[in-house]
Amino acid sequence: MSNPIELLASDLNPQGGVFCPSPKADMKLWNSHPKVYLDVAKTGQAKCPYCGTEYKLKAGEHFGGGH
Repeated sequence: MSNPIELLASDLNPQGGVFCPSPKADMKLWNSHPKVYLDVAKTGQAKCPYCGTEYKLKAGEHFGGGH
């Protein structure tokens, strides 16, 4: 099992998510799976249903100015 990909708040798009496959996960877009949107900001982490890559917000990072 690989370690989660740690993301900075600045890595997330304006909606608070990322797309997988991601260059951050050292993946080649052409040999992976269909692009899928993962909502990371909601819980601070998300797991890709295709490849199982986990993305999480780095400790201390906050998205969207606090709710």
